[in-house]
Amino acid sequence: MTSSATRGLLMQSHTGAAYRFDPGALCLELLTTGGPGEFRRYEVLHAPADLVAWADRSQLTPTPELEISRSEVADARRLRDALFRAALARTRGEQSASGDLDTVNEAAAHPPLAPAIGPDGERRWAGPASGTQLLATVAGDAVELLTGSYAHRVRTCAADDCSLIYVDTSRPGRRRWCSMEHCGNLHKVRTLRARRSEEG
Repeated sequence: MTSSATRGLLMQSHTGAAYRFDPGALCLELLTTGGPGEFRRYEVLHAPADLVAWADRSQLTPTPELEISRSEVADARRLRDALFRAALARTRGEQSASGDLDTVNEAAAHPPLAPAIGPDGERRWAGPASGTQLLATVAGDAVELLTGSYAHRVRTCAADDCSLIYVDTSRPGRRRWCSMEHCGNLHKVRTLRARRSEEG
């Protein structure tokens, strides 16, 4: 299990500052690799090694041993883009496009990663596993999220210049920021400066 202190993906802002972002679901972690339209400029999934690197950073524990083809990388981008649009529609209270849901459902229909017990008695993944199995696991997580009890808590960071999507799993359900140490802190600093400017 990942401790709460290290939970989430290590991200880097446009200024170079490092921070942790916990989107609250495996499927939403995939959205940090790029996306459709204007988010294409953030694309990082170009080769099989890139998808393996993402899996290594993700909340999948332990990291599965993967054998990924180039066509599966293209499948990953297609799933991610469909998921991005579906999650964004959810944040706006809109209905997801049927084509995007078909893409998620098709990926989820394949056999997912299979858990196993290693010779040391520790949990691991049966493998080596394919990229299709990895994507089936991600898509299955998306189905659970978008049809589950937290579906209404899928949100976009409240910062005007941030588009990270997360699910608010906190008990009070009042999370506003992708990360308190990044966008949340920047908001506090701006608010404090504005208050001092008004007082001065």
